[in-house]
Amino acid sequence: MKKIIQITALIILSGCMNSNLTSLEEPKYDDNDVYIKHFAYSLIYNEEHEQADWVAYELLKSETIPNFKRTNRFIVDTMIYTGTATNSDYLHSGYDKGHLAPAADMTWNLQAMKESFYFSNISPQLPGFNRGIWKKLEMNVRDWAQTHNCLYITSGPIFMNSDQRIGKNNVTIPSHFYKTILIYNDSIQEAIGFIFPHKKCEGEIFDYAISIDSLELITGLNFYHRLPKRKEKKIEKDYVSKFWFKN
Repeated sequence: MKKIIQITALIILSGCMNSNLTSLEEPKYDDNDVYIKHFAYSLIYNEEHEQADWVAYELLKSETIPNFKRTNRFIVDTMIYTGTATNSDYLHSGYDKGHLAPAADMTWNLQAMKESFYFSNISPQLPGFNRGIWKKLEMNVRDWAQTHNCLYITSGPIFMNSDQRIGKNNVTIPSHFYKTILIYNDSIQEAIGFIFPHKKCEGEIFDYAISIDSLELITGLNFYHRLPKRKEKKIEKDYVSKFWFKN
């Protein structure tokens, strides 16, 4: 089984990369951060807020074809040595267990599906947000993956004056959520960011689009830092609305 997983990982990597660049999806981090690498995604865990600062992964066109059903079994991530949130934190809280890397992006592999339900990949989300604009964006991301073959994706919560918490583990309620998407191959080099207030959002997803540079100023993160510097500067400066939103 281990050999099969390793071979699968190599196939995924070769299908997404067209250069020696690796882990393009991961924002910059340092040795003090709690970095976790799972089979299907990586993350930086924030113990203060009991959730990830970011979750990053690649999404291939082939991975948008479902092979496994959603498990709906939320479990503790044992790789977080300090512990994560649990089901009891969310019980009767009024918040959904909101995925950062969506379960629907992990239906291509059983291990990937299981990992998507780790609490390290979960943030408390209002139902109107999780099942509304956030879900719409997730569906658009899969459409983009089908069109452009490979995406590099980062998602995470933002805590602006966030003092509300739930459960015995004091899981912080985020004030906003963000997502970044990069297409980087020989013919297309485009990126876009999104930031949403944590509420039932009106309008369409393009109303919440933002450049990567602008999102970096808000989050304090350095996205796509492994790109060649001139490429990074050009790609992150702005997004091309007509490219992402053609209809």
